[in-house]
Amino acid sequence: MKNLSVLLLKFLSSLVVFWISFGLFFDTSFAYIASFAFLVTIVSFFIGDRILLPRIGNLNSVVVDFFLIYFVVWIFGGPLLESYIQVAWVSITSSFLIAGSELFVHSYMLKNMNLTTPGSFQNRFAYEFAEEQHPDPRKEK
Repeated sequence: MKNLSVLLLKFLSSLVVFWISFGLFFDTSFAYIASFAFLVTIVSFFIGDRILLPRIGNLNSVVVDFFLIYFVVWIFGGPLLESYIQVAWVSITSSFLIAGSELFVHSYMLKNMNLTTPGSFQNRFAYEFAEEQHPDPRKEK
């Protein structure tokens, strides 16, 4: 249930951001805006939130989400818009706005979903360095 609420929160924030980036500045249909929001929500949730957020923390995960959104919009926005200037403008605008919203989504996830962060005990490697007294059983005298 918590995953569903996070997905819904991410989808709504992506929908608003893409409506601002695509719909306000360029004449784009709602179907394109919703499809971009859906694609970014799914990719960002599984890569950024489920895999990277527990391993690298909130701020690093936001940076990864920024570049992830930038490249997704750049690759899939090319056929939709007329020029590279438009694609670059939409990519940068939406990446900054979604990265800002991801700060709040990640803090919500860290509080409510019991995710472990890099400073927690479960993610540290515990090594025990000891010298063996008798490594060769034949020399045990």
